[in-house]
Amino acid sequence: MLETHYAACYWLVRPEPVEACARRLESFLGMMAPLEPTWNRWHQSAATFEKARKRQVQPDATTLAKLLGQKSNRIVDSSRFWLWAGESEDETSGVNGSCGGSSTYVNSHCILNPLGQSKVAERVVTAPVMTGVVRAMALAWEPEFALATSSQHVDSIVTEQFPKPGTYGGWVMYLADFRGPVPPLPSPVQVEHLPDRGTLITLTQERFTVSNPAHVALAAEVQARLQAAGLLTPLRPWGT
Repeated sequence: MLETHYAACYWLVRPEPVEACARRLESFLGMMAPLEPTWNRWHQSAATFEKARKRQVQPDATTLAKLLGQKSNRIVDSSRFWLWAGESEDETSGVNGSCGGSSTYVNSHCILNPLGQSKVAERVVTAPVMTGVVRAMALAWEPEFALATSSQHVDSIVTEQFPKPGTYGGWVMYLADFRGPVPPLPSPVQVEHLPDRGTLITLTQERFTVSNPAHVALAAEVQARLQAAGLLTPLRPWGT
């Protein structure tokens, strides 16, 4: 089975101006840079790879605010972004998201796009890097919930076509403090509290895969404990 992994964070109803969203994006990209060499240089999309390579984006708040403030990147009160990094057409990764929205129906989010079987994926689909990505998401975006895991594992444990973020677990998870305290979790799970943010949970230091029964069993046990503690619920207005 060809397995893909991704990371994502989500929050709901936190209105913010473009400038605040730009500062968060600057912080996130800055924390991503040490995790993977290609994540030091980000570009906008274009019709061809060669054209896109010429659309490099300086990851400072002033430049990013101009990008997020463009009419094409504004939907009601939200700012959208889509950036990619990589040295060749088949070795790219990307981040996309939206920030600043006040809707109770549409969440704000930041997603590290599904990582396939590329050399970039070989380097970054590891526990240290995926935990680092989720930590960066937690610190920069202050989400309610974040996750890094196998797309195939999510497909195997949820029944809805569009599962609600925050209601399922995976390899690396982040839960904001206002969701409640995290209960004791079994070995080899590692738990790290981020001051004034929330709790980071990493199930295993091995690459998590749905083809490994031990990984699936551990994920199910941790999910059951988090559900029993009332921590895996749909998003609610931020901080409530």
